[in-house]
Amino acid sequence: KITSFLFSACIIFSIGCDRKPCSPPDWKEISVIYDQVSGIGHEEGCTRRDPSDIIEIDGVWYVYYTKVFGQAAGYWGTVWAAKSLDNGYNWTEIGEVLGLGLTGTFDSQATFTPNILSHKKKYYLYYTGVKPTPGRSDGVFENNSDNDFTGIGVAVSETPEGPFIRVSDKPIISVSKNLGDFDSYRVDDAVLMQRDKKFWMYYKGRSSNHGPQGPRHTRMGVAFADHPYGPFTKYEGNPILDKSHEVLAWPQGPGVACLASISSTLEYAPDGLDFNSNPLEVKVPNRPNAPGLFRPDLTKAQKCGELPAWGISM
Repeated sequence: KITSFLFSACIIFSIGCDRKPCSPPDWKEISVIYDQVSGIGHEEGCTRRDPSDIIEIDGVWYVYYTKVFGQAAGYWGTVWAAKSLDNGYNWTEIGEVLGLGLTGTFDSQATFTPNILSHKKKYYLYYTGVKPTPGRSDGVFENNSDNDFTGIGVAVSETPEGPFIRVSDKPIISVSKNLGDFDSYRVDDAVLMQRDKKFWMYYKGRSSNHGPQGPRHTRMGVAFADHPYGPFTKYEGNPILDKSHEVLAWPQGPGVACLASISSTLEYAPDGLDFNSNPLEVKVPNRPNAPGLFRPDLTKAQKCGELPAWGISM
């Protein structure tokens, strides 16, 4: 049995079971409880959305998120951060940690859906970028389903509070040029892990073939690199999971667990790749929206993933 609890607006949750951390999961049922957090909760005139996984550095917890003023969608936002001294109940907003890219670059319209990784005393901030609609002389972003492509970029800092400096003005993961591929229109929502001495990036993709109906067809893929800033090579077996518009994945025992958001089910891949052969498909009633986990493995090397303790949801 698993019990989960969350506190909301951004929200918090924990997942636990009575199995050892290095054992495969044996989950049967899930319960989710929500509670409020302070500091990054409701505020007139802005939206905070898509919180990252959470890291803890010397007794301080950090979360990164998209902040949008006036607009509801993340395609008009930038990346902000907050910190907590009490396991995520109360937060102090640090401010913007990654703004827009230079005119003409892939992230000059918005930077959003961030995630974080610590490696060798540096902090790598992964994010999605999009630029104004190609062909528009007025710089307007249409958010159309034809050519408003996204990319995933990375910036690096010596501290978790920034400043974060872009590694490149080009994405480290781009949409596929094959229109039939699952990620030919959108790549987004990076989640990072260290496995087999490599850096694994789980991400979601949408296909150009699905047009405006794309969100309901979102699938998850993975890419690999020898260094946090790449180059990343997409797994030739992609996509690895259907029904996952929001990516929430974490090391669990010898494999990787994931919350598939469209089906609201917990899934598990013993090798981190094959979610389909032995699906858990444990239903998660009242699942959290766009959640990020507190993940000790992001800052400490571990042979087996610890059980998730809590997280933040939108």
